[in-house]
Amino acid sequence: MTWGAAAKATLHCLTGCAIGEILGMVIGTALLWGNAPTMALAIVLAFVFGYSFTLFAIRKAGLDFRSAVKVALAADTVSIAVMELVDNGIIALVPGAMDAHLSDALFWTALLGGFAVAFVITTPVNKWMIGRGKGHAVVHAYH
Repeated sequence: MTWGAAAKATLHCLTGCAIGEILGMVIGTALLWGNAPTMALAIVLAFVFGYSFTLFAIRKAGLDFRSAVKVALAADTVSIAVMELVDNGIIALVPGAMDAHLSDALFWTALLGGFAVAFVITTPVNKWMIGRGKGHAVVHAYH
């Protein structure tokens, strides 16, 4: 499997994760929630959006809902988990990032920087998994 295919799979995952992560961080920050509930919401939404992108594409290809859920879970779980671990780890480690407000450059810099680092770390994970017939490799039969 090529690095290009792994990068494409990671970008697919990153798109769903980013939508959920940003939405969760924006909601939690806007509602003045604490760090833990904001991060928990962001992670849950990242998984929801990450899985939904794959789920909708597989359903469109004609797979029944139950089977599509199984394929989406097999295709995306490790990728999303690694991405969320890295991204949220970066955000948690940047001093002041979790206490920054939506209008602060630090909020957006830490969030987007976390995505960039997560992409770089998750791409080799996806390459390894696809090369072994796992991860996004299970989706290719439906494209």
